[in-house]
Amino acid sequence: MIDQLVHLLGYEFVQNALIAGVLVAVVAGLVSRFVVARSMSFAVHALAEVGFTGSVGFLLIGLSPVLGLLSGSFITALVIGALGLRIRERDAVVGLVMAFGLGLGVLFLSLYARYATEAIALLFGAITAVSRGDLILMVVVAALTIVGLGVMYRPLTFATVDPVVAEARGVPVRLISILFLVLLAAAVAEAVQVVGVLLILTLLITPGATAERLTARPGLATVMSVGIALLATVGGILLALLTTVPVSFYVTSIAFVCYLTARFGGLAVERLRGAASN
Repeated sequence: MIDQLVHLLGYEFVQNALIAGVLVAVVAGLVSRFVVARSMSFAVHALAEVGFTGSVGFLLIGLSPVLGLLSGSFITALVIGALGLRIRERDAVVGLVMAFGLGLGVLFLSLYARYATEAIALLFGAITAVSRGDLILMVVVAALTIVGLGVMYRPLTFATVDPVVAEARGVPVRLISILFLVLLAAAVAEAVQVVGVLLILTLLITPGATAERLTARPGLATVMSVGIALLATVGGILLALLTTVPVSFYVTSIAFVCYLTARFGGLAVERLRGAASN
């Protein structure tokens, strides 16, 4: 099995898949903790589904579906940011935008059925189909996302923990929220290529949710989130190479096992501490 894996690593498409997987995992892991802390799971789903509509739309006019995915996600992020910054409003706005985007996606697919194969790849992920050209775009997007998150890390953390106090201290909470949505759109566009639109929540929610179970320290939680995303993504790709099972199944399974281990392992540790103190 090891010899088979070493042999497969010599192929360009496998190398592309692993590089893309690492890029996706790092970006998704960094963003995931804030997605969980800011209760933005629904927004992630909307960004992915409307990004899918953008991909299909770009395919119809002969352009790159990856660019379409980025464009659809960014436009959705800006619309949600402009119309639903307040938590009370956000879910309603996200639902409306997602419904409209899905309607457009159905229209595009009905007009040109010959793109069904590409559409299915977007829905379920096609990491082994990533080309060198796609990798260059992914590197650029990942670099911009990481730099952007690094610049706004402290004010974003402050606005996430206590937005009222942050605004009183002069932190531009509204602008921070919109900028984070844009970064989230970039993370969604990257992660879709690994797990697809339908499974996007795996990489953008599970690592952050798992890390929160393991530590209350924001910095350490971010590092753990990236580590969990890397384990799920790279592990999923390697396992898929040795079997006929899709990458998305392994990625979601590994991430889910990590979360269950953190959740129930944490409960067991707490019970042991309680018994020891008594």
